[in-house]
Amino acid sequence: MLGTRQQEIYGNDTLEELMMWLQTSPISTDHSFKFFQSNHEGELIDILQDERHWANGIIINPGAFTHYSYAIRDAIAAIQVPTVEVHLSDILNREEFRRI
Repeated sequence: MLGTRQQEIYGNDTLEELMMWLQTSPISTDHSFKFFQSNHEGELIDILQDERHWANGIIINPGAFTHYSYAIRDAIAAIQVPTVEVHLSDILNREEFRRI
């Protein structure tokens, strides 16, 4: 849905375009990436646990899971891999419930 959903908030770049940008960025030349997208909380937890030995770091955009998924938070804590949470919009300038 990225690139088509609420473009005024999330922009018009697709997930494929963002992945390509990250892979081809000059600062990424010494890094390998695995990309995974799911709308299912359990699948996200499974991939975090399955890839914990491969990954030296995780960049995650949990979307709405940020606000209510203790399970994803616990999975990230359990795997002990440095993790950065990113968002595609400024959550501090969005609805009150998005401000974490």
